Amino acid sequence: MDNTTMRKGSRAAQGRRLGLLAGALMALGMGPAHAVSFTQGDATLDINGTINGFYSHRSAESGGVKTNNSALTNGLLPGWINFVFTTKVDGLDIKAHVGFAPGINDKSDVVGLPSDPGCGGATGCDSPFTQIDTRNLYFQFGNTDWGTVKFGRDIGLFGQKIILSDMTLLGLGGNSYASTPFNTTFGMIGHGYMYTGFQPQITYTTPTMGGLSASFGIFDPNKFAGDETKDPGFQAMANYDWEAGTAKGSLWAGAIHQRTSGAGSFNAGGFELGAKIGIGAFEAVAYGFDASGLGLSTVGALFFSPFAKNDGRGYFLQGTYTVGKTKFGLNFGENRDRGGLLTDTNTFRSATVGVYHSLNKYITLVGEYNQEKGEGADLFPGDLKTRTISVGGILFF
Repeated sequence: MDNTTMRKGSRAAQGRRLGLLAGALMALGMGPAHAVSFTQGDATLDINGTINGFYSHRSAESGGVKTNNSALTNGLLPGWINFVFTTKVDGLDIKAHVGFAPGINDKSDVVGLPSDPGCGGATGCDSPFTQIDTRNLYFQFGNTDWGTVKFGRDIGLFGQKIILSDMTLLGLGGNSYASTPFNTTFGMIGHGYMYTGFQPQITYTTPTMGGLSASFGIFDPNKFAGDETKDPGFQAMANYDWEAGTAKGSLWAGAIHQRTSGAGSFNAGGFELGAKIGIGAFEAVAYGFDASGLGLSTVGALFFSPFAKNDGRGYFLQGTYTVGKTKFGLNFGENRDRGGLLTDTNTFRSATVGVYHSLNKYITLVGEYNQEKGEGADLFPGDLKTRTISVGGILFF
């Protein structure tokens, strides 16, 4: 392209949305990502991404049995590379986003080979290579007058704001449901909130008016019960951002619903409320959700329902304080499941102390200490206690 120009960081510095990574980084107060941009005519292609790596040591005790494991692993974020196309044509802002999320680990105990080299790649065999997750594959169009419509695969609405507010997004948090090592840990997923995931969707987002905006849409249905999915899933989120002097914050509410049909079918639904406030160097987050049929909240994955229609609820609290280029934080959360085929009330709680130091505009160094505790005869027989210490870093570009 003879007319191509390349600029580093300028688009991000001017406030261009460069996909989920920049949004997550800004939500955690770590500054914008620094993309590489190519422009020809009225079209721009931005390339941005992230890479991280951590050492973790985890001790666990369940039913009187103690185990210890070390790992070199990704954190709650995998690696990420984003290609974001933007243009403006006939009064419409158009965007297309392709995002791939690889990791640094595989599941094999044999370097360069599957754990069972003779398996021939059959189902259930461990892969010798890391997996690549296509998390973003969508396009959208709209403007500030009537809003934006999105088609494709992107982050969900229910549970979106809270995971982007979780300080362990830049670190590990808890990892009881993530193999050691694996592509990602779970952060505070499963103890405080449920994972929103990246889902096929058609969504509409209103223009922002006085700090207030809303998004809602239909989502690819999940066959968690019954034998038919006649209707799509539905998710919605409303958000209000405000500023007053040195204070600023946001309030949000979300909802999710899906039904199935046929023998053994049931409906799934839930709602959430969250708030974030920042005053100077201090920031606090409070969040809670209540769900029925959404699956085991103590695992954290939407529509994982091995115990039929159970009820789940949880809450999450976090406080951070920034001194210079270093952020100190503490969070705590708990999820609770009961009902359905569960014979007991099962709870999973966790707390994380974290230090996040911005070495420069690209690199953040991270240290965390996390404790988890699981109780309940169905999911945590003999109870579960873990302690995880992790150190490492994450780079955004």
